[in-house]
Amino acid sequence: MIFDLFGKRKKSCMEQEIFEQAEITQNILDAYINQNGEIDIEVPDGINRIILVASGSSYHCARYAAELFGSIAKIEAHAVYSSEFLLESTIAHSSDVLYIFITQSGETTDTNSALEKAKEFGVKTLCITNKENSTIWNATEYKVACKAGEECSIAATKSFTAQLLCTTLLALKFAKTKGIDIYDYIFDLKTIPSYIEKTYLLQPKIKQFARFLSKYKNIVITADGFSYALAKEASLKIKETSYINVISSILGEFMHGHVAILNNNRSVLIYILNDNLTYTATKNLNKIKESYNPPIAVIGNRTNQVKSTYNINIDCEKPIIKTFCIAVIIQLLALETALKLHRNVDKPHGLNKVVK
Repeated sequence: MIFDLFGKRKKSCMEQEIFEQAEITQNILDAYINQNGEIDIEVPDGINRIILVASGSSYHCARYAAELFGSIAKIEAHAVYSSEFLLESTIAHSSDVLYIFITQSGETTDTNSALEKAKEFGVKTLCITNKENSTIWNATEYKVACKAGEECSIAATKSFTAQLLCTTLLALKFAKTKGIDIYDYIFDLKTIPSYIEKTYLLQPKIKQFARFLSKYKNIVITADGFSYALAKEASLKIKETSYINVISSILGEFMHGHVAILNNNRSVLIYILNDNLTYTATKNLNKIKESYNPPIAVIGNRTNQVKSTYNINIDCEKPIIKTFCIAVIIQLLALETALKLHRNVDKPHGLNKVVK
């Protein structure tokens, strides 16, 4: 941890970049939503299937976006790791398929290699990147710039949130091309910056939870549906900044054997949700509490249905908007947990950033 001459903690790049996100999301909205409420992003016509290819945090964004394309735009979509995509002997390559490649730097080796492979089949390609004029930017037909600015910390924070917003805008753009009314969504998206500002105010409560979390050797982060991508991102953020053993799992699947890890009394379970707790999730969480009695934290919603040790929530009725609040919460949680353990959050040991 770094202190100034007066003994006050100096903000790391990671912390500064977390607190840039309200402004960045506003800049993205201003850049891509015109005065008529239309989305100024060029996309190909006649798309009925989307395949998103990415790695790391960008894959978690892709996983979330795949759910979004299906629910909002009614387009079949799925996400695949870049490295796994390279192992496939053949790929879907009909004229109604679009491949979306997501990379912060535009220079991620396996993602660029995946693009080269896809182009051999003559498919339509689109990239989402924070680096205009990067390798992937110049190699794809359609392009979306994240406009997050230079990101110095190795842990992706503002670039991840920017990717989330860009993929959300893409899903809405495709929905509009299919004649789906997106007015309410556009109205809601404009509230994202203000909700992120409100989320910053939770930092003292998050710091308290981080102090508790830093004492545990095993952290299990579970979720369902849309929230699973956020659980995976939370797992990565805590691992790469704190070096704690963290696993992420869909809650229902976690009940099939994986739950045995909670026999270790140095384990804590975090459940992430951006909507109301379902009956099945309630039943599973209460069964976990009854059988293993681990500390349970719920992030993303208040609930009286499960006895939790910690509950961190931002009041918001719109799940899509709450996604951005949860993204900030898990970033702050990773930051504060790492600082409690005296880690260098900007330069985790053994990790390097390809391009800022």
